[in-house]
Amino acid sequence: QGFKDNLHAVFCLAENAVGPRATRPDDIHVLYSGKTVEINNTDAEGRLILADGVAYACKDLGADIILDMATLTGAQGIATGKYHAAVLTNNEEWEKACVKAGRNCGDLVHPLVYCPELHFSEFTSAVADMKNSVADRDNTPSSCAGLFIASHIGFDWPGVWVHIDIAAPVHAGERATGYGVALLLSLFGGASEDPLLNMVSPLGCDGDSPPEEMERDSKRRRLV
Repeated sequence: QGFKDNLHAVFCLAENAVGPRATRPDDIHVLYSGKTVEINNTDAEGRLILADGVAYACKDLGADIILDMATLTGAQGIATGKYHAAVLTNNEEWEKACVKAGRNCGDLVHPLVYCPELHFSEFTSAVADMKNSVADRDNTPSSCAGLFIASHIGFDWPGVWVHIDIAAPVHAGERATGYGVALLLSLFGGASEDPLLNMVSPLGCDGDSPPEEMERDSKRRRLV
């Protein structure tokens, strides 16, 4: 799509396969960030590799904007419903941009509470830097799960971090919806050379293209 900046995609993938090296309760892992994690819930495994992914993006790729997107928590569907993904970010402008991008493209998004000073204590561990699952499941678990990931780049990191939990809107019945592709294109479209993406993006649109040119391009592309 003619993106002008360095754009990396890091796929954090793992298989839940039982074996002799499987994670067990009370194990302590040293993650790529260097932080130690006590395992108190073996079903909260996705956040472990997501934490490594954002740490890699920060340390090795030198990213200044990191967006992680995953089907992370069942609680997301309770927090924001089955049509809206949940967004958690350290930047208010990007929170608003995610909501607007979702409305522009149809992949709807709604904010979660971002408050690490009150919620990250849910992961307190006596033997490690943190546990991998919350102590109180009634205390905004979807927000807390996102904070677990953010802690591996650091809450004082000066860049933009955006976490999007897409657990519910990625499926409708037994079918996948393809949720997320349009959202990313809309959100980052202002950094591309594509007039249509520039038009729908809430960030970085310079408005150089005449409106009639954008309208013609939009009509043409709807036919493709």
